[in-house]
Amino acid sequence: MAATPEVEKGKSDKESKKEEEKTHTLEIPAGILEPNQKLEAKHIRIGCKCFVAKDDELRLAEILSVHTRKGKLVFYVHYKEFNKRLDEWVDANRLDLTQQVEWPRDRVVKKAVSVVNKIKHGKKRGRTASSQTPAVEGRSTPTGGDVMDLDNLNVNGQENSTEDYNREEEIEKLRTSGSMSQGGSHEVSRVRNLHSIILGGYQVEPWYFSPYPIELSEEDTIYICDFSLCFFGSKKQFERFRSKCTLKHPPGNEIYRDDKVSFFEIDGRRQRTWCRNLCLLSKLFLDHKTLYYDVDPFLFYCMTKRDEKGHHLVGYFSKEKESAENYNVACILTLPQYQRHGYGKMLIQFSYELSKKEGKVGSPEKPLSDLGLMSYRAYWADTIIELLMESGKTEMTIEDISSATAMTTTDILHTLQTMNMLKYYKGQHIICITDAVVVRHDKIKTKKRHYLEAHRLQWKPPVFTAAQLRFGW
Repeated sequence: MAATPEVEKGKSDKESKKEEEKTHTLEIPAGILEPNQKLEAKHIRIGCKCFVAKDDELRLAEILSVHTRKGKLVFYVHYKEFNKRLDEWVDANRLDLTQQVEWPRDRVVKKAVSVVNKIKHGKKRGRTASSQTPAVEGRSTPTGGDVMDLDNLNVNGQENSTEDYNREEEIEKLRTSGSMSQGGSHEVSRVRNLHSIILGGYQVEPWYFSPYPIELSEEDTIYICDFSLCFFGSKKQFERFRSKCTLKHPPGNEIYRDDKVSFFEIDGRRQRTWCRNLCLLSKLFLDHKTLYYDVDPFLFYCMTKRDEKGHHLVGYFSKEKESAENYNVACILTLPQYQRHGYGKMLIQFSYELSKKEGKVGSPEKPLSDLGLMSYRAYWADTIIELLMESGKTEMTIEDISSATAMTTTDILHTLQTMNMLKYYKGQHIICITDAVVVRHDKIKTKKRHYLEAHRLQWKPPVFTAAQLRFGW
């Protein structure tokens, strides 16, 4: 039984490779080269696959964009079998054209067929939409009565989108949509548009596309105020703005403070400009989902570090004012310069502290990014292990863990399965503390992790009217 998914995955991988071969050819298309002409960088076009020099070795890369910058031809490449974060602009001299180049086939027929299929599927969905009810992963009620399927636990909820987007539709969606999922096939968002940003005392290289004004994409460095989050393409403009800016912290209520960090609550309806700037900044480091200009239905909880200059943004998470699926997080981000210092777990812990105050169980909105999923899995595991090892109880049910941690039973069961703590004994599943769990608990105790203190949280669950929950401009 265990081999079946691997066989199916193998088949899908083979099918995807065959599809990729259909879209590319090793033959140089007619009209690219004249007789007896040598292949040069100027002949390379979008969609080609060639070898590019990277870290003293050659790697196969796909050309996603071609641009002329300061009179020189540059190419935006995605290295095959590598993460999108490593995509970069390269000079023509880094392309190795002595090896075989894969050329994209003509896709005119393919696009025409996809449009026809889209229309057909649209009609079919229209006829069947009323008779189908979508399943929601991780959905729970305040009483913890969510239904579990141990064989089909999915805490990430990633779905494969089969829809096609043209350029105009994609730009419009990227710039105007709210919380969204983003696949790798979207044309515009595949090319990172900013080269580097300066935020506070850090120079950071962005990871992904973000819909900043197009004129900023021509600048080498973008300057962002770490208090107001306003952005500038000129250092002189930025310094002039900073000399007049009086803001020293996020424009909201400080609801938590200890010796290390503070938390501020910002209403997207009251502070639209600041929250929109925050969303633009976060999109530079979030590929799967983010918020853009429609920030009214969300609350933003920002974590800051204090010094003599003010409160500096470390990370944040956003939360829907009213979530039908009981999500306690919509988007979550720790800025790259503060990652791997424990701030991500503090953000996650704070989201669950809010859920405890509300008397609900919660889970992050799906899909999670790769780093987000890793952070949540680590937090869930550490929290459950500490609770089981330090509670002093010999018996504890899944519902007991859920009520103590505000985590959904789906997330708890997924974590227990991952750590091999669920055993089938005498006709029922039991939680078993293994030797590996004891070793991990000892490691947790030796770490100098900063824990938030619940009694320092000065906050009551906000209550909103129907007008305050409405999407508006």
